Amino acid sequence: MNVWIIFIASILLFLSLDLGVFNKKAHVIQTKEAAIWTAIWVTIALLFSGVIWWLFSNELIPNPTDLKPEVAVLKYVTGYLIELSLSIDNIFVIAVIFRSFSIPAIYQHRVLFWGIIGAILFRALMIIFGVALINKFDWIVYVFGAFLIFTAYKMLKSDESEFNPKESFVFKKLRKVIPFTAHMNGEHFFIKKRGIRLATPLFMALIIIELTDILFALDSIPAILAITADPFIVFSSNILAIMGLRSMYFLIFRMLNKFRFINFTLVGILAFVGIKMIISHHVEMPEWLSLVVISLALAGGILASVLIPVKAGESG
Repeated sequence: MNVWIIFIASILLFLSLDLGVFNKKAHVIQTKEAAIWTAIWVTIALLFSGVIWWLFSNELIPNPTDLKPEVAVLKYVTGYLIELSLSIDNIFVIAVIFRSFSIPAIYQHRVLFWGIIGAILFRALMIIFGVALINKFDWIVYVFGAFLIFTAYKMLKSDESEFNPKESFVFKKLRKVIPFTAHMNGEHFFIKKRGIRLATPLFMALIIIELTDILFALDSIPAILAITADPFIVFSSNILAIMGLRSMYFLIFRMLNKFRFINFTLVGILAFVGIKMIISHHVEMPEWLSLVVISLALAGGILASVLIPVKAGESG
């Protein structure tokens, strides 16, 4: 329990420093700053694998499945890469939401900051629920596996029509419950007008981002559970990937149209972990194989997007 408290306290400390010190004054996050923070978060996440090894080596954390330290590290890194890969799709949606609500670049970090807080809470609950299900019902892995394969199929067959948050069912229902104004008032989520408290576009964008993150978590949480059901490995790999999502967004959102083949990478990763779940009771897959497959899929999608020329009439 002490390990959990220290980890969560560290995350809260980082978040406090983020908003209270490094980003106390609202400003546009430039590519150089985003690259530095992305490198910092990726480095922290990879160095944390040493913490995982130390915890399991010294038996400082419950280990009901008797994981060896090196196996625990492989599971952590694999889970982190899965979440990082699937986060790329989330970046596409965040960019669309910001554009739809005309959120100025200077306030986007503030929206994403509070979005991270909500994501941590929701994902913690989903991880606890998912781990409990897997530990109690062996057959639930087949359900998760089938769901991931179905999600991969839907992603492969999806058309190119762009998501419009303002036309979504969620936004239309929210407007009936929460008074909304299309006018911005600096970095405020709410304003008062004629005694009525109105939600600004910043708040509506935040809510839509939170809800879409929950939908993405429905894919990413089962995907990581395909690698391990150890709650601390699942939670730490998931949260550290999310912590780096904000800086990654500011780093690559301007180049999203360049990653033309990344969708196939995500399809491949989801299909692989889905199949891994379904056959897990019959075929024991070595831990290093999952890491290699996911790393190659991610690298392949990026390299193909960079090296294969854009055909005439193709966007990008």
